[in-house]
Amino acid sequence: MKNPFENLDKVMEHRVRLQIISVLVANDSYDFNALKELLDITDGNLATHLKALEREKYISISKSFVDRKPNTRYKVTERGRTAFKKHIDALEELIKQQRK
Repeated sequence: MKNPFENLDKVMEHRVRLQIISVLVANDSYDFNALKELLDITDGNLATHLKALEREKYISISKSFVDRKPNTRYKVTERGRTAFKKHIDALEELIKQQRK
C-alpha cells in the first residue's frame, strides 16, 4: 500500500502557507495588510511565507499605489490552485483511510 502522506504538498505543510492559499483560493485577491490582519501574524512572518509560495509559483504579486501608498496584492495561480486541490484531496484520503 502506498504511503498516503506522499501525496501531501511539502510547501503547504506549514499552517500559515496553507492558510494563505486557502484565503486566496476563496477570494479573487488579497492585499498584504488584509492578509496580515486576517491571519494575525507579523509582517516578517507573512513576508517569509509569501516568498515561499511565490518561489513555487503558487501565487502572483501585483504592486500599485492606492492614495499614494504602496499596495501589494496577491492572487493564487493555476499552479497554486491545482497544488491546493491535490493537497486537500490527499488530506481527505488520509481521513477516509483512518475511518476504515
